[in-house]
Amino acid sequence: MRTRRFRLRQLLVPAAVATAGFALYAASPPRPAWWVAPLAFAVLAAAVRGRRMRTGFGLGTLFGLAFLLPLLGWLQDFLGADFGPWPWLGVAAVQALFVGAAGAGMALVGRLRAAPAWTAVVFVAVESLRSAVPFGGFPWGRLAFTQANGLFLPLASLGGAVAVGLAVALTGSGLAELGWRLREGSRSPRAWAGPLVAVLAPVALGAAVLPSLDNAPGPEGTARVAAVQGNAPNLGLGLLSEDAVLRENHLRGAERLAEDVQAGAVPRPDLVVLPEQVGSWGPDRSDPGLSRVAERLGVPLAVGGLSLDPDGQLRNRVFEWQADTGAGQQYTKQHLVPFAETIPMRPVARLVSPFVDRFQQDMVAADEPGVLDIGPVRLGIGICYDVAYDDVFTGAVREGATLLTVPTNNAWYGHSEMSHQQLAMSQLRAVEHGRAVVVSATSGVSAVVQPDGTVVQSTDLFTEQNLIADVPLRSSTTPATWLGGVPMWAVALAAAGAVVVAARRGRG
Repeated sequence: MRTRRFRLRQLLVPAAVATAGFALYAASPPRPAWWVAPLAFAVLAAAVRGRRMRTGFGLGTLFGLAFLLPLLGWLQDFLGADFGPWPWLGVAAVQALFVGAAGAGMALVGRLRAAPAWTAVVFVAVESLRSAVPFGGFPWGRLAFTQANGLFLPLASLGGAVAVGLAVALTGSGLAELGWRLREGSRSPRAWAGPLVAVLAPVALGAAVLPSLDNAPGPEGTARVAAVQGNAPNLGLGLLSEDAVLRENHLRGAERLAEDVQAGAVPRPDLVVLPEQVGSWGPDRSDPGLSRVAERLGVPLAVGGLSLDPDGQLRNRVFEWQADTGAGQQYTKQHLVPFAETIPMRPVARLVSPFVDRFQQDMVAADEPGVLDIGPVRLGIGICYDVAYDDVFTGAVREGATLLTVPTNNAWYGHSEMSHQQLAMSQLRAVEHGRAVVVSATSGVSAVVQPDGTVVQSTDLFTEQNLIADVPLRSSTTPATWLGGVPMWAVALAAAGAVVVAARRGRG
């Protein structure tokens, strides 16, 4: 009987951790259950407390799998029919191993004083690591991206995604520590003080910062911006051969916008944003269709597409497009999608990626911020995958961007949650830099996001629809913009120091 009870207790902890990992997924967009995230993290923190590192690694990996497998289900929607579940399972497994490493580190530093703080620091540091390696990293599934509608979102203006992630993890770790204190029956006020501070301080700080967020324009005033969502056929991998359809759909959508403007149905915008991968241009950058649309609208376009340069290099770009001069200023995507836009290990990659045969060469990334002067706007640009990374819009805003835009092509992923997850990243970036963000997607979700992270307009998936809105322009700088990568490096150094100290004490 005792043996059976012991085995049952052994199973309860992994079961609780797996349930918590799935709960963290349930807290992710498009669901607004942001408050579930710290509760889910609390279960992981409680489970690894007092454990050996290898047990922490196993429990962390289990938590990561339960979270990331459903979160990344859009990979199966995209590739499953032709490649089976292996790309989806492989990416989720590799990312879950990072969460496992975080679990091992959490178990180790849980022996230190102020354990909730060190536990949070270690987890967020590992998040930053997996956002950088391998192959440029994969930032999807950070704690911060669960908070697009949450009380912790205002903290993005202080320290970006790192600050928001720390708030979630610290609150969860504090809750876990309170649970342990309750279980131990501790009556010492000092024993309760630290965990209570860990729980309440992030909540209080988020509430304190919230009133500082507003949507008022700066001295630059406002701009009227339109986003064209021309739609795409829902073909999954079949979209690889439908570049011409994408282009024609978006030219037609822009033509419809021009007709509405000329008929007085909508006011004339100052700028029109078209999504990623609308065009495909050779070195001459010729596109009479785009020039015709720009002429009818009477305003410049910002349009995304693939461009082959005179040096033979292929780049994913956004061009300023004028009626009389065609392609002008340009921005090249900084963070390329591994196994799609850049393909390591091509012989192996052919087994899991259709892009090996489509692109015979890797695209070339940029290392400069995307800032284009278009009409009254100094436009900061991050193309699709760029928005998941902390450095892209930080660089653009430091270069004077007064408005941000995310041209993206998510038509590969069907009616999955991927577009909603990406929109949450745009909401966080809006608050982080105090800028409005215009998302222009081929098939949705296109959106207009205010500087406080509020979505004021959005489209449905796989619909043809244009958005037009007056958005505030700003040149002010948030603490997060000013600090840039400092919070990330501070957390990484603190985590490394905590791990070293805990390891030395463990040997002692």
